[in-house]
Amino acid sequence: MIRLERRRAPSRIWSFLAPLAAVGATLVGGAVIFSLLGKNPFEVLTTIFWSPLFDPNLSAYARPQLLVKATPLILIAAGLSLGFRAGIWNIGAEGQYIVGAIFGGAVALAFYPEEGWYIFPLMVAAGALGGIAWAMIPAILRIRFNTNEILVSLMLVYIAVQFLAAMSLGALRNPEGSGFPGSRNLQYYESASNPELVAGTGIHWGGLTAVAALACLYVLLHRHILGFHIRLAGESPRAARFSGARPALLVAFCLGVSGGLAGLAGLFELAGPSGQISIDFNVGYGFTAIIVAFLGRLNPIGILFAGLLVALTYIGGEMAQFMLGLPAAAIQAFQGMLLFFLLAMDLFLNYRIVFGAGARA
Repeated sequence: MIRLERRRAPSRIWSFLAPLAAVGATLVGGAVIFSLLGKNPFEVLTTIFWSPLFDPNLSAYARPQLLVKATPLILIAAGLSLGFRAGIWNIGAEGQYIVGAIFGGAVALAFYPEEGWYIFPLMVAAGALGGIAWAMIPAILRIRFNTNEILVSLMLVYIAVQFLAAMSLGALRNPEGSGFPGSRNLQYYESASNPELVAGTGIHWGGLTAVAALACLYVLLHRHILGFHIRLAGESPRAARFSGARPALLVAFCLGVSGGLAGLAGLFELAGPSGQISIDFNVGYGFTAIIVAFLGRLNPIGILFAGLLVALTYIGGEMAQFMLGLPAAAIQAFQGMLLFFLLAMDLFLNYRIVFGAGARA
């Protein structure tokens, strides 16, 4: 007989080593997949993790793109981590990311072609409010009817995708686009664009906002009573109620913050690298950020490094597809394995395998 027995006290050392072990297991698993596809695993892994940073022929392009890709992942993961710590599971950040971009883009297009310093701040506010509004749907339903926020937030992603298609083909479509779906390109609208702040670095206002969000998250969790209630609610909901925490407030606050940051990520992506509202605007950042949050152990500093690592797999994966003919699905599977192995390592962190009929339940 084999049973899983909960550990009385999980190892502190292993809790820090588990993400590293998950990365190592992912590398091994990825090597197996690449070998089965007929590719040299060492060459593929080198292309993904080494070439974007240190290859002199590629790094000039790849290094700035690393920060561009990491910014939305870090922003979204920071918000998700807050709810995950409290046991509030927002799985629909992808939808909040989309709606934030639509709201922010609608503000920009409403002012077009007027120029003014106030347009971009209004876009930022609209993007955040759009994400918050979309996140408040599962929040209110959970508070009022005790629904499952996992299912509600996830289903809202599909509604947001249809909303995005409707806006790309309808109200926000470029009237000068010869009938093609998609809005005007905001990169050519100076007051609504989000360019690099320092040329050649990939840093834009979204990157600065992501760093500020991580700093605020750290202060909230470790220096504020609300952060204490959030951490306590995740560890022991009953103890949190006795400490004075209000469950409804925690649900609304955590989902609101995660939705707002996801909406900001969508807005900064729209005004910067993407440039326009289009049918294929969303690329899965909201789902990948879940991996980033857990790989970073729901810790602000950990999320920063996890976001950079996962962004590296995006950049390196694109290079592997182009240079080595690797299928895009293989890169997606490689990224998914990271979450799988991380959850497996967490299982062994909290439980141990006990053999024999005498094992305790």
